[in-house]
Amino acid sequence: HLSSVQEHGLDYQRLLDASGYKEPHRAAMIRWGEERRRQDPGCFCRAAVQGAAQPVWVVSDARRLSDVEWFRAAYGAAAVQTVRVVASEETRRRRNWVFVAGVDDAESECGLDQGVAFDWVVTNDGDRRSLEQQLEALLRAVRGHL
Repeated sequence: HLSSVQEHGLDYQRLLDASGYKEPHRAAMIRWGEERRRQDPGCFCRAAVQGAAQPVWVVSDARRLSDVEWFRAAYGAAAVQTVRVVASEETRRRRNWVFVAGVDDAESECGLDQGVAFDWVVTNDGDRRSLEQQLEALLRAVRGHL
């Protein structure tokens, strides 16, 4: 979240890239986010939609069941489509992911691993054609709701 980045003096753009820049900061960012959520469980959801007026929104970083529940309560379950992007552990390791206890098993990283029946599951294991086919089907469905 941008507020955490500003409070901790981090480079926002570098946190978004594929480098290892964010890894040393993840644990502190998770603790910061957890404290904010304890004070106000909907704080990040409200921030994500503030000022949004498009007919379709993509909220790319929901982290917990409470996030999904917030959007469903605010906009109605029929309007909310959940999409889970998955990749095998082998693929993730090829992309330089290394499991870190206390970070990768925290709710912020695996809070949606159970309890959500996703409307869409997209597999991103490096097969470009397969990924494009899955995304085209998702886009067709979204266009059908407009």
